[in-house]
Amino acid sequence: MDVRNCRTCGKLFNYLSGPPICPTCANALDKKFEMVKEYIYDHPRVGIKEVSEECEVSVAQITQWIREERLTFAEDSMIGLDCEGCGVTIRTGRFCKACKDRLAKGFESLYPQKNSDKKSADPKDSARMRYLDQK
Repeated sequence: MDVRNCRTCGKLFNYLSGPPICPTCANALDKKFEMVKEYIYDHPRVGIKEVSEECEVSVAQITQWIREERLTFAEDSMIGLDCEGCGVTIRTGRFCKACKDRLAKGFESLYPQKNSDKKSADPKDSARMRYLDQK
């Protein structure tokens, strides 16, 4: 049992996983997220500062939701973040498509590929019990 103080309100709670906030504050944060999501849906060309002021949520929290890919924006939106890899403007997440592809190829090189060049195994050549023909 891991008992911690809530990062937001300071109350003690039984910590399981995720951010160190109590269930009450987590529910309040989820309600704020829904409010931000609906506001952005209703006002697609709004800036992040205006969303923050209208929904009474910090810019840092909105940015975190964008980085977590919980919020995404249309291409014509004023809201954009910098890719952590190359700095190009993106609408959601941490990396642009090109950086994601580069990272994926880097991870693929860490693991050996299965050789597909090997001959296909003939079922007659497989290891099995063999009987002598009796005449």
